[in-house]
Amino acid sequence: MNILLLCMGKTQEPYLREGILDYEKRLIRYVRFKRLELPDVKSTSSLSFNQIKEKEGNLLLKNVKVSDHLILFDEKGCAYSSKQMSYQIEQHLQRGTRDLVFAIGGSFGFSPDVINRANEMWSLSKLTFPHQLVRLLCVEQLYRCFTIIKGEAYHHE
Repeated sequence: MNILLLCMGKTQEPYLREGILDYEKRLIRYVRFKRLELPDVKSTSSLSFNQIKEKEGNLLLKNVKVSDHLILFDEKGCAYSSKQMSYQIEQHLQRGTRDLVFAIGGSFGFSPDVINRANEMWSLSKLTFPHQLVRLLCVEQLYRCFTIIKGEAYHHE
């Protein structure tokens, strides 16, 4: 299985970049993983939130193939425990899902086109986080899911 994490904009904070890279190194022991940070939309001062979401959505959808299984991380998505999320990923492994694409939107969320294209929406929490911090949370949870699937001692209950 290939996992692609699509993110809007660059990760600015060094401590977040370090954490993300650490978990990516751990994660690639289990799965082919790639993170793609898409460029921020330029000249947004004259644009509405919906126009920004539309432009970001177009960028995001250019990086999603028809055959990809797209999962959006969004506060309105299904909330899973770590074990439940690992079960969802394990189901994709068993079904032979080739390309699993996770997307983290920008500050204003996803455009209707992206939501309509998505196969699933998952929530990491009911809390609101900065979208750059969500990258770290997402990569850590993916790593946690694979350690649960493999029966390793990382996750405790």
